[in-house]
Amino acid sequence: MPWLSYKGGEEICYIRNFITPPQNALDVNPTPSPRKLNEPDYKSLRRVMSSSLAIETKDLGRIYKLRGSKKETRRELVALEGVNLTVERGELFGLLGPNGAGKTTLIKVLTTLLSPTSGWARVAGADVTAEPESVRQKINMVSGGESSGYGLLTVRENLWMFSQFYGVPSKEANERIEALLEMVGMKDRMHTKSSDLSTGLRQKMNIVRGFLTEPEVLFLDEPTLGLDVGAMRDVRRFILEWLKAYKERTLLLTTHYMMEADELCDRVAIINKGKVLACDKPSVLKQRLQKDALFEIEVSPLNGLTQQMLVDQPEVAKAAVSETETGAKLSLSLVEESALARVINLFTQSDVKVMNLSKREPTLEDVFVDLVGRNMAEEESNGAG
Repeated sequence: MPWLSYKGGEEICYIRNFITPPQNALDVNPTPSPRKLNEPDYKSLRRVMSSSLAIETKDLGRIYKLRGSKKETRRELVALEGVNLTVERGELFGLLGPNGAGKTTLIKVLTTLLSPTSGWARVAGADVTAEPESVRQKINMVSGGESSGYGLLTVRENLWMFSQFYGVPSKEANERIEALLEMVGMKDRMHTKSSDLSTGLRQKMNIVRGFLTEPEVLFLDEPTLGLDVGAMRDVRRFILEWLKAYKERTLLLTTHYMMEADELCDRVAIINKGKVLACDKPSVLKQRLQKDALFEIEVSPLNGLTQQMLVDQPEVAKAAVSETETGAKLSLSLVEESALARVINLFTQSDVKVMNLSKREPTLEDVFVDLVGRNMAEEESNGAG
């Protein structure tokens, strides 16, 4: 029997399973202590972690068993494979990858909502498998697009209710609610029923809920998903302001928006098909491509000219092609700038007209193409895994 529950209420079930109650909460049926590990070396292997690390994983893996018909052999989906990451305390760390890359699975493992199939992970100094209750007391999580709160309650009432699940004193909770709502520009909506809020305002309320408990480590899973440009800008500004005010806090952000990762994150791990392909500062990741000349070219219909035909040219290091209403848009990485003339000549031979051409600096999208061979949209359409 849970320490606090209401009949029905999907959100309460989520909160009940995710949060460890305060020590003074009435618990008529205490949760059993985590099982003791039998392997004598397993615990000692992970016992010592630098005090500067907020998150650490070693060879972390997660495999899903896929159910089919009775006659079919049960299949497996490898969602995470050999993930090794370290995140410093006070860092804004980004997980960048297409939909289905394994970002959400990794967050669920780190927040104790899923058990790893292999390897181990520590969050805020505690093992997510052996010490889940300790982890839950120090973290919070917000997912983009989630439905949170109760429509009959006001914004303030919803946030106050969530704060009580964490044992935040009522007076302190109300002070935090007022301050955080002012930071996201929602102080005037404090007494508005959540059912009357727009999608963007509801997501802002959800984000305030994550910051309300002042967690040591906060997980934001696609927090700007589905928001308009203005709301996305507000959320990003709020994240940076909060971290500036609480320098000892750590934030792990997952996103498939390249600009968002570049703008916000101290370091970024690029993940695809469950594997971490690269991890460093955005500026360092982009430097790896500065040896190449990068061009954006808008052309008329390609008339049979394919991406592979471009890549086969010795002077083309990488090529990404996307169709447009008037033809196609090409992102080309050339071994040297002088090679552009030979590429233009290839267009001429195929009766392809150049509509617009510009040289640009490397982006994280270019880094992803360099690592994967396709841009983010192409990888999503082909299934990231």
